[in-house]
Amino acid sequence: MKTSLPAPMLPAAAIAAAALAMLTAAGCSKPAAADAATSDPTMRPAIQPSVSANSAVDAGRYLVKLGGCNDCHTLGFAESNGKTPEADWLTGSPLGYAGPWGVTYAPNLRLAFANTDEAQFLDLAHNGAGRPPMPWPSLMAMNDTDLKAIYAYVRALGPKGQAMPKALDPGVKPTGPFIKMTP
Repeated sequence: MKTSLPAPMLPAAAIAAAALAMLTAAGCSKPAAADAATSDPTMRPAIQPSVSANSAVDAGRYLVKLGGCNDCHTLGFAESNGKTPEADWLTGSPLGYAGPWGVTYAPNLRLAFANTDEAQFLDLAHNGAGRPPMPWPSLMAMNDTDLKAIYAYVRALGPKGQAMPKALDPGVKPTGPFIKMTP
């Protein structure tokens, strides 16, 4: 018995099938970190779009907002629905994220960047050598112009606050608040 979709469904079904085929062909099912074109700068496209703004600091501010950096790296940002004053952004959080990797904490980026030059930040962003839940594949996929803008913005904020707890190895119990992130 032959079945067919009602006529109004055909275009939507065809579009969905084409979209699925394009996503699969583009490798969207793979994590970005596993994609050599993402992690190896020599394999990246020659031309990559970047944020356009009046200054690198303005572009960096936009990318920090859009990238959700404050969600973890600014205490109370998510809970206040983003109403934390910009002067308090990126000062870290003592909330731990526990998983098979141990426990990680969102560091105070303003203190970290005060002791990191741009080349060191680019190296870290390109190699994504940290632990979850930091979205390293997203950072690794960014072009250098945007990464430099983020660096310029965080440096422009200036150092503030205190260092957050260091990451804990698997099996070490955190003493403060944490979210369990095991599957």
